[in-house]
Amino acid sequence: MTRETDLKGAVQEQFGRVAAKYLTSAVHAQGKDLPVMVEAADLRGDESILDAGCGAGHTAASFAPFAAEVVALDFTASMLHQVEVLAEDRGLTNIRTRLGDVENLPFPDSTFDLVVSRYSAHHWARPGKALREFHRVLRDGGRFILSDVLGFGDPVCDTYLNAIEVLRDPSHVRDFTLEEWSNRFASAGFNLEVVFLYRIFVHFDEWTERMETPEVNRAAIRALYNASPEEVREAMQIDEEGHSFQCAVLRGTASVR
Repeated sequence: MTRETDLKGAVQEQFGRVAAKYLTSAVHAQGKDLPVMVEAADLRGDESILDAGCGAGHTAASFAPFAAEVVALDFTASMLHQVEVLAEDRGLTNIRTRLGDVENLPFPDSTFDLVVSRYSAHHWARPGKALREFHRVLRDGGRFILSDVLGFGDPVCDTYLNAIEVLRDPSHVRDFTLEEWSNRFASAGFNLEVVFLYRIFVHFDEWTERMETPEVNRAAIRALYNASPEEVREAMQIDEEGHSFQCAVLRGTASVR
C-alpha cells in the first residue's frame, strides 16, 4: 500500500467518524470568508458550481441560493450525508452530492462555471493535480475560489504550525504558503488574485474535541505551545485558550485553452 493510499484512507476514516460534528461547527458554518467567496464569484444565477472537498456542505449551501446547481463532492460518504441533511433543513433543492476524489474528478471536461473549495486543500496529497483537474472541468474563463489556512514562509513558524496540525489530525498534509499556492495556480493555468486575508481563532478544547484527538496528542500540542519560541507564539497568537490561523481567499481565472 502506498503512502498516498494510506493518507486517503486516513481522511476517510477520520472524517467518517466525526462528520456530524462538522455540520454544527461554528468555524465551518460561519465565517467572514463565506460571503467574501460568494461575492468574489460574481454570479449571474445560471451557473453550475462544483464544491470540491465539500465537508458538511456549508460552502455549497452558501452558494446554492445564487446559482442554478451546486454539486457537492467529497471523499467521505458520511460527509455527503451531512450535506443532504443541511440542504433539506434549509430547503435547498439545487444541491446534489457526489462521492469522488479532487485529484480524479468524475466529470467531463468543461462541465462547470465555477469551482469552490473551503478548508479542504490542506488534506490534498497532490494539490497541483487537483488544480489541474479543476481547470479541466471548468469552462473557458471559469473561476476557482479557494479559502484555506496559509502556511508560513518562515521555516520555524511553518514547522510548528504543521506539527500541531498533524498531531491534531493525522489526515492533515500541509498548510501551504501563499507563494506555494501562487506557483501551483500558475502551473495549473490559473491567473491568481488574492481576494481576502483573514484570521480565525480556534479554541483548543473545541478544536481537538471536534476531531476526537487522543489525549496523548492533545498533551503533545500543549507541549509544543509551551515550548514554542516567541516568534511562533506571536505568529500563531498562542494563548491559554488556543491559537489563530492566518487564512486567505484566493481566486483563479482559468486561462483559455
